[in-house]
Amino acid sequence: MTLYYTDQYEIPLPAGHKFPLRKYRLLREALTQASRFDFAPAPLVDVPALERVHTPEYVRAFVDGTLPAPAMRRIGLPWSNELVLRSLASVGSTMAATKDALADGWGGGLAGGTHHAFRDEGAGFCVFNDIAVAIADLLAVGRIQRASVIDLDVHQGDGTAKIFEIEPRVFTASVHGKHNFPFRKQRSRLDIELPDSTGDDQFLDAVGEAVARAFEFQPDVVYFQAGVDGLATDKLGRMQLTHDGLKERDRLVFSACAAKGVPCVVVMGGGYSDPIENTVQAHVNTYLLAADLIPRI
Repeated sequence: MTLYYTDQYEIPLPAGHKFPLRKYRLLREALTQASRFDFAPAPLVDVPALERVHTPEYVRAFVDGTLPAPAMRRIGLPWSNELVLRSLASVGSTMAATKDALADGWGGGLAGGTHHAFRDEGAGFCVFNDIAVAIADLLAVGRIQRASVIDLDVHQGDGTAKIFEIEPRVFTASVHGKHNFPFRKQRSRLDIELPDSTGDDQFLDAVGEAVARAFEFQPDVVYFQAGVDGLATDKLGRMQLTHDGLKERDRLVFSACAAKGVPCVVVMGGGYSDPIENTVQAHVNTYLLAADLIPRI
């Protein structure tokens, strides 16, 4: 199984910035030690694929570096050529992982999950919505008829929800913190909002419901936004999840995919633990469990 990475693009960040840039390289290095995966640099997504989801004006302004300063502040990352390349590669990683999933049973990108990006703007460290672009591409060429998104990041997948708000072929499920970012929520097909300090048991009950509903939709492919910012050590998460709880979350998703024979695309999502090694370990666990639980076609 090949995992697609984007850490070759080192975006310049000011000291003390919240974005955990190091985790992407650390994750790849940790998974390399597991000796179970191959790795490839993520390809850059083509602009026409982006424009199936995002407005041409937004795509052009971001790529050219002419996006207004307030729009860049909403994204939360300073513009640079490296950020452009990394953003294109992040979507490209999910597109490549999608191809693998449909051929082999599952695919993974060591990036992506940029679920706060809307059609005409980015937010929350998200420039382009990789999941939405990948699904739109599959629908456009008739490769699938229906897709489910299971978003288990602690922050609602608001951009994904809004993009597919009136798309009957896509089921969006989001389990997230009620009082956490984004503070203006959108309407997914299924939203389960949880209070601050939620622990494993309550969270896993919600995940079980989300997974069941996502598969009732009878999707041809599942996209799993596997953010690990629900960990108790996460600086932005506000939940009290353990590594065992997150592993059980992953097991619920992957076991359902295996039982139904539905391909699964795994993307990273958020994670802001201090120390950063907690975030990396949680992400490692996700990819190892996918390899263990989803049979290759």
